[in-house]
Amino acid sequence: MAAEGTEELSNTEELKNPPGFHEPEAAGFTKPDVEQSGETGGDGENAAPYTAHGDEEEADLPADFEKLWKQTCENPLDFNSWTDLLQYCEQEGHLRACRQALNGFLVRFPLCYGYWKKYSDIERRAGHNTKAEEVCERGLKVIPLSVDLWIHFINLLLGTLNMNLPESAHRIRCVFEEAVASAGWDFHSDRLWDLYGEWEKEQGNLKAMTAVYDRVLMIPTQLYNTHYEKLKTHLTSNPPRDTLSPEEYDMVKAEYKQSQIQTKKEKSDIAADEEERPPGEEEPADNDKDSEEAVQKMQELILARREELYQHNEAEVRKRWNFEEAIKRPYFHVKPLDKAQLKAWHSYLDWEMAEAESAAMNAGGTSVEGGEGSKKEYVASHGRVLVLFERCLIACALYEEFWKKYVHYLEPYGVEEVRNVYRRACGIHLPYKHSIHLQWSAFEEKHGNVSEAQRILESMEMVLPGLSVVRLRRVGLERRAGRLDVAESLLKESVEQSKNNPSLHAFYSIKLSRFLLKLCRNPARARTVLQEAIEISPDNSRLYQNLLELEVSGDLRANGGGVQQCVAKALAAPLSPKTKIRFSQRGLQFAEDFGTSVQSVLSMYEEHQKLLKEHDGKRGAENGDNDDPEKMSKMDDGSAMAVPPQTAPPTMPHMPITTPPPPMMGGDASGSYGSYGSWYQQYGGYGSYQNPWNQYNQYYPPS
Repeated sequence: MAAEGTEELSNTEELKNPPGFHEPEAAGFTKPDVEQSGETGGDGENAAPYTAHGDEEEADLPADFEKLWKQTCENPLDFNSWTDLLQYCEQEGHLRACRQALNGFLVRFPLCYGYWKKYSDIERRAGHNTKAEEVCERGLKVIPLSVDLWIHFINLLLGTLNMNLPESAHRIRCVFEEAVASAGWDFHSDRLWDLYGEWEKEQGNLKAMTAVYDRVLMIPTQLYNTHYEKLKTHLTSNPPRDTLSPEEYDMVKAEYKQSQIQTKKEKSDIAADEEERPPGEEEPADNDKDSEEAVQKMQELILARREELYQHNEAEVRKRWNFEEAIKRPYFHVKPLDKAQLKAWHSYLDWEMAEAESAAMNAGGTSVEGGEGSKKEYVASHGRVLVLFERCLIACALYEEFWKKYVHYLEPYGVEEVRNVYRRACGIHLPYKHSIHLQWSAFEEKHGNVSEAQRILESMEMVLPGLSVVRLRRVGLERRAGRLDVAESLLKESVEQSKNNPSLHAFYSIKLSRFLLKLCRNPARARTVLQEAIEISPDNSRLYQNLLELEVSGDLRANGGGVQQCVAKALAAPLSPKTKIRFSQRGLQFAEDFGTSVQSVLSMYEEHQKLLKEHDGKRGAENGDNDDPEKMSKMDDGSAMAVPPQTAPPTMPHMPITTPPPPMMGGDASGSYGSYGSWYQQYGGYGSYQNPWNQYNQYYPPS
């Protein structure tokens, strides 16, 4: 399907599996049958010979290499810089330079399995067969799902080991077993299974060849039909005694004999085994040879036993065929995937997880006697989900949404499995994605590993210094761990380091002030923090709002004048007229509710009226002619500061209505306390005041 016709692609890659990932939970992603060329290499027939230039470890590096190496070090995530360096090394044929470049590249892009093959070929051409094997083993530890790398490793061993030695065949067979355990469950693993079966045939071990094809017969792969045809040819071309295990051969032979007895019974009603024999005479021996008729009948029984497995496997393949066809780029590349490809992976994963969930329900609802098959199907379904996730995280390794999806699926299965996924995602592929690092830290904290959670956040700050969301998560972690002194020091450090950024400085100052007030029970220090921040950012209204909240929430008997002082400071600050009106309104409301003298209320009211007049005057000047129809309509609907008719005051939502005192005798009606009721009805009092903490998240700088 998708793997076919992609031979021209380069940079086909594999994703490493968690440690201990094994069959049936593991399988790998088979890459397209790619011939490496250009940057991705291969056996490199036209490549320059690799020489050690004297002592290979001490040889001087070429000047051009040093220049290209410096460029990659300055921007280690620039894929093109690395490929330029690697292409130069391949052309130059300098062994030490090649080693240094490939080691540096594969640390950052370990999914590029083609470069592991290149590295192995370089060592082999230099005459270092042992090092070539070590390179393959290193690559397979990182990406054990790579069918191509397994095949490359096996071919390397076949070309370098002395196959006349019995231990060589044993080692090859062990490597084959490791390969199919790691990558044999992949939809495109057909080449690996075929290579294994053909190798066993070359060794003359026909029974082992049968076992290989029997195993792949139960795995949905792209070339499932080809495997079955090869198995049928193999079984019908050789005697059953040579192709079957002793246990199966005895079982099939017994079944054949039983069928023969049944046939004779149907014909003559006399069983062959019931014929009288002299005492002590045994059944005639078959001299370890089956008749031609027996062989033919036994082969029919053998194929009939496998036909049912084949039909079941074919049904599983059909279910997945359309999903597989929708995947157009199954290999890793730094270029982004289009939305259609991302959607295809999501759809495939969701379907496979639904299948596993259904199998789990069937396994859980079956009886002990009859549930063995359902339990095996559940294990297989779970393994297929893991295989698909690992395949997906090859093509989508740079998309944290798939890593998070994988984590969510694995959470019910164990902590260590989830931890391994986080390590791979954050340690290799997503070092600059703070979101998944924060999620990993929360996971570790949730499971009691506080020290690891701290390490994750500290490492994230080293990679992305100054990211406020990470710093606040560190503060929260220390606070939850009971280390308030450490949390406070982190906030203080942030306040000091952000003095050159007024907005960020105000944000951290508010956080520190709240911390001191709510947790340390120290309003004096909290007040000092906000006042110092106001000196740096006198035009930041949120600082005044939080200072006002602090004063209002404090003990008014101990510091009753703090609110009015805060309001006065806000009115004198370079804030917008609307903001000043809100502060004045709040101060007037506070004087009404808690003022110790009527004179304080009147003074606040006079100041408030002045602000309103100034604001209306500026607004009128900006709007132009007072006879503007739109402005007049606003006045008609009560939006202007007109004295309302002497009717019952409108009821404000969640707002206690107070009755204003009568107007003062002899005073100016326009400025008297009596008109305070009009202002109160017009502006809604305390009910219209916005809680400043509702918008604290706007202080987060863009990441």
